[in-house]
Amino acid sequence: MKKITAIAIITISLFQSSCSEDFLDETDPTKVGVGQFYQNEAQVKQALNGVYGALQSMTNTAYIFGEFQTDNTTVDLNPSDRGGAGGWEAFEFSTVNSGNGEINNLWNVYYAALYNLNLTLEKLATATIDDAPKKEIEGQLKFLRGYMYFNLVQYFGDVVIVTNTLSNPEPAFDLVRSPQAQVWAQIEKDLTEAAALLPAKYTAAADKGRATKGAALGLLGKTFLTTKKYGEAVTTLKQITSLGYALNANYADNFDPAPAKKNGVESLFEVQYQGDNDLGEQSNFQYVFAPRVSLGAVTGYAAGANGGRNVPTNDIMATYEKGDLRKDLSLKTSFTLGTTVYPVPYVTKYNYPHTIVNRTNTNWPVLRYADVLLMLAEAMNEQAGGSAEALGYLNQIRKRAGLAELTGMSQADFRTAVLKERRLELAFENHRWFDLKRTKTPAQWASFMNAHGAMERANPTVARGNVPFNTTDYVFTEAEYVLPIPASQILINAKLTQNTGY
Repeated sequence: MKKITAIAIITISLFQSSCSEDFLDETDPTKVGVGQFYQNEAQVKQALNGVYGALQSMTNTAYIFGEFQTDNTTVDLNPSDRGGAGGWEAFEFSTVNSGNGEINNLWNVYYAALYNLNLTLEKLATATIDDAPKKEIEGQLKFLRGYMYFNLVQYFGDVVIVTNTLSNPEPAFDLVRSPQAQVWAQIEKDLTEAAALLPAKYTAAADKGRATKGAALGLLGKTFLTTKKYGEAVTTLKQITSLGYALNANYADNFDPAPAKKNGVESLFEVQYQGDNDLGEQSNFQYVFAPRVSLGAVTGYAAGANGGRNVPTNDIMATYEKGDLRKDLSLKTSFTLGTTVYPVPYVTKYNYPHTIVNRTNTNWPVLRYADVLLMLAEAMNEQAGGSAEALGYLNQIRKRAGLAELTGMSQADFRTAVLKERRLELAFENHRWFDLKRTKTPAQWASFMNAHGAMERANPTVARGNVPFNTTDYVFTEAEYVLPIPASQILINAKLTQNTGY
């Protein structure tokens, strides 16, 4: 049986005709109308799988926003091929504007998925399904909606809240952005309801990878932490510690796509991929992150298209302590092609053997138990300083990394230590930008990133082939604490206001 990686392809016909000829009124047998679909559990689960499938499109480029816009990664610039200069490169060099294609795609992918999600929720209410599976499906959909808005509100600030579909397009032109406080309230509501509906685990092997109670509680806890509701964060996250999760003894097992390790004991939620076949559900991060001129030295396939993106910076490489087992599992500082050693760093966290070029099996981790422990440590410290319990959670992570345990610290020192540990434990998993935004004001963030930019300009991580920096490269402003609303969306709906500074 195919797992949830197989996206349901549902063709919904909304064809309407004013013609009176009978043959034009016949139902097209090759299409399934909305009125005929969503009737039973199998059909609703197909639609649910389609919503899960949309996570792949969101995740495939999420490193652009979660890592490029931070001190974690940079780009292996190729002077002869600057096709990404006006798109994804802009996020590395802080030159993003409202006409950026990646911004437009980001908005469209999320809101298209939200439409399908809301439609499925509406149809679920009248579908012929037993109560238990209906609750599980509802819980999964509400978790996914909470997850999408958790990202959207941090990407754009105020965003449009849609929790139902529209019967005609007219009301869409009156939609406005809701204040962030309302968006966070909607996220809390969805995740709280999801946690109450979802099981701790699923009985069917085919359901492995679906959202569970632990996933909903984990994201709810992160929501409370982000909105500085530290007491609620601690109470929520502590519930996860009794649900059967644990740290993998081997850090690398979190990313190994072997069937016995995918969605393992440390995984609360990950985006599902399946390679080595023609189903179109593969990941290819191994190729996207491989150095541009590495041919097959990194991926094993010289025919693959290497992206040279998400290159670990000098700064993060220097941040690892001596003996940190995570460093060699997460990145390499060079590669060898023939007899030549190229000093170009690259991410190796997602590099595993596969049988078809560009089609890897690696899932993308969204929530891990290590993240939960570090969030608990952070929230406890913000409540009342670094207690012994908070220190214990932090040291569990350090112990697995082969590092010495930390001892008593001031609240400020503990805050610095846990943020550093998050940076290295969750490196290249798209957490860094949100972590920086959560722990810094816009002014502090801009100052921090300008200092990082100055270091990169003075000593670039990767040679630029005599391509000079522009005067606007690495010049961060407080406005860039959020992304611009796509210009195309404002053209469609003039009631959508633009973020300040764009």
